[in-house]
Amino acid sequence: MTSHTKAFNTRTGFNTDSNGQLTDARAVKQALGQVKIFARKCFEKTAGSHGWDHTLRVFRLCEMMGPAENADMDVLGAAAYLHDIGRSVQDASNGVVCHAEKGAQMAGPVVDSLPLSNQQQRNIIHCIRAHRFREPEKPSSVEARVLFDADKLDAIGAVGVARAFLFAGELGARLHNPDLDVEKCKPYSINDTGYREFKIKLCKIKGRMLTATGRKWAHERHAFMQDFFNRFLAEYEGKR
Repeated sequence: MTSHTKAFNTRTGFNTDSNGQLTDARAVKQALGQVKIFARKCFEKTAGSHGWDHTLRVFRLCEMMGPAENADMDVLGAAAYLHDIGRSVQDASNGVVCHAEKGAQMAGPVVDSLPLSNQQQRNIIHCIRAHRFREPEKPSSVEARVLFDADKLDAIGAVGVARAFLFAGELGARLHNPDLDVEKCKPYSINDTGYREFKIKLCKIKGRMLTATGRKWAHERHAFMQDFFNRFLAEYEGKR
């Protein structure tokens, strides 16, 4: 039989059970609040397309999706706040540094200080490392799959279209270049357009979703995005 005896963790100052898991709802909220404060500071030099508002949208999506997927919301909430903290490093390197790997490294000391079990702490780091579309490792936990899907949902639909062109603008890219094969255009260049982002990545997201909730929500967002880019090309070519 599992013991539910409470204990006071002198290292963290939170009430935990024998497995190191939080037993006080206020302590959960307090710990997540500290994670949020730390994470937000990491976005002071991050461009708008992957800024703090993106993290907040992903967090809210996780709040809605997590219960339906039976996720550990303590793990998922912390991972959602921390998933993109390495983004400014990747942008500064023009994509050479993987923000998922860097973010996992940056999050390590913060996650270690949380009053969670070792398994929960490892899961948070895994969620961060595995959330990227071009992920260095596959999402293997429920929480990692939910975070992956929430992050991808924010990359498609109306918000996804807006972010694609915002990112292109941050790079100084052209509006569109019909004379070049998008497959051959270099990322982080003048030809890294919103349409290139759609063809290289965004149009493939619907088929990469990992949860039932994510697949359902992605269907509608994908349809909107497809209609937009069809219209965009028609207008660009002067056909509408």
